[in-house]
Amino acid sequence: MNSSSRGRLLKELKSATQTGTQTDTVARLGLVDESNLNEWVAVLQGPADTPYAGGTFSVRLSVPSSYPLSAPTATFSTPIFHPNVHWRTGEVCLDILKSDWSPAWTLMSVCRAIVALMSDFSGADSPLNCDAGNLVRRGDMRAFEALAKMYTTDLARGRR
Repeated sequence: MNSSSRGRLLKELKSATQTGTQTDTVARLGLVDESNLNEWVAVLQGPADTPYAGGTFSVRLSVPSSYPLSAPTATFSTPIFHPNVHWRTGEVCLDILKSDWSPAWTLMSVCRAIVALMSDFSGADSPLNCDAGNLVRRGDMRAFEALAKMYTTDLARGRR
């Protein structure tokens, strides 16, 4: 890791752990292991008025040594039923983590984008989760929301 990448990550860590910022209702962000700036964990709250409301989701952020010039990878550790999240691997399909990455993005802004994705099911045309994508594409939002809510209740309630 080069010194500018390390400096940027230290600045983001300081911002994420300062008193007051951990009361963020969208996400809490920190290191998996204090000796490794390349592995982070985010704890995201399911957005209100979605099938994920009331759920707490853990997302692992792996930061490449070329960060912020290259995007981190984001992987849900908590299973989530969403068209843009692979059910088995937790891989997240999000433009800002691929073609639309900019060094202006921070790890916290990535977390906010993932929470926004949890409110948006428009990516069903090329889904990572075909079951979720097929329900949304067919317009069967009742079935999709019932499954997403069931999995949230079973797998994402009470996690911190």
